Amino acid sequence: MALDTIRGKPVKGIPTSWIHPMEHAHIDRLAGAAPGSYRREPETAYLAMQRAVGSTLIDQYIPDNPLSMGDQGFESPHRGPTTGANEVVCDGMSIRSPDDVVEHLETFVFPSLRKEIERFDAEQRARDIIEGEIVLQERMGPEFLKGGHAFIGFPCFRYGEYGYANYFMAYALYPEVIERDFSLQADRALLNNRAAARAYTEGNLPPIYRLDFDMADSRGTLASVESLDRLWLPHFARALEPLTKTSVKMIWHCDGNLMEMVPRLLDCGLRGFQGFQYECGMDYPKICSLKTKDGEDLMIWAGVSVTDVLPYGTPGDVRRHMAWLVEHGPRDSLFLQCSSSIAPGVPWENMQALVDGLAHYREHGRETA
Repeated sequence: MALDTIRGKPVKGIPTSWIHPMEHAHIDRLAGAAPGSYRREPETAYLAMQRAVGSTLIDQYIPDNPLSMGDQGFESPHRGPTTGANEVVCDGMSIRSPDDVVEHLETFVFPSLRKEIERFDAEQRARDIIEGEIVLQERMGPEFLKGGHAFIGFPCFRYGEYGYANYFMAYALYPEVIERDFSLQADRALLNNRAAARAYTEGNLPPIYRLDFDMADSRGTLASVESLDRLWLPHFARALEPLTKTSVKMIWHCDGNLMEMVPRLLDCGLRGFQGFQYECGMDYPKICSLKTKDGEDLMIWAGVSVTDVLPYGTPGDVRRHMAWLVEHGPRDSLFLQCSSSIAPGVPWENMQALVDGLAHYREHGRETA
């Protein structure tokens, strides 16, 4: 069902991709396991849960990830550049200003990128991708289809290294340096993505890949769309070109309000979207009505809202939301899942309504949507 849906073939039901609850008690209960099973044997319980809820495709395989969170949310005292660190240090250098960002880029990052480009081994990279996907498919087992994730490259913002304030001040004050970074990232990504395209062919990998990087918040893109058009998008499109020429369907994970980016991403050759924060302004029916550059229906992984409906709604709200997702989604290129990870605190009755709904649409498809 998953593979046929990826290929745009008609199927009776609507497949479930995967769900990712972070509350350990929910994982145990969904898996039909005793309390505490997930913490004792996380991978076993996690896969049992995915089987029980009917997941057919898993791209980002992170069975240990919920261990980073307790019943009340994240428990680690660690603070990073984007989570309140008192000081940001990169390669022994304190990042206290946008000028420090530029100095670190020019002193450390750019030389490192140039060395990686010079030493890149395309054949080895293709083998590594194939072997990595085979290993994960074997770990997951034959019940699931392993989708592509975390091996295709493209230029990214560097707020994760430098923090939001100093990075985006550097972005505004020194656009020529930031574009040089995007260009070098794209040069490296282009080599990687040629190897990835080769891996898809030689490894007969399922032709699906989810690109995952946060470009927006609830208000819109983190940098103005006009600046992205000038500094980022040309390098993004160039980096992905080896794969946009293939049958691989690359889709974008949507965090925040990305509506201004949607047509631009499609123009770059992407073929669909996943996630959707509807409450931030993502117009799901409008997005689902769009087409790829080749005039095909978009691949949509429609997510039940984990920031609104699941934590704050009722079981009836969950059922109505799922019916709405199905009603407006593409006919033959639709998966159902959740919009992102499910944080602790979601009522069990809503989780049960979610799982029941996924099972209903897997069996009946649009018959009762």
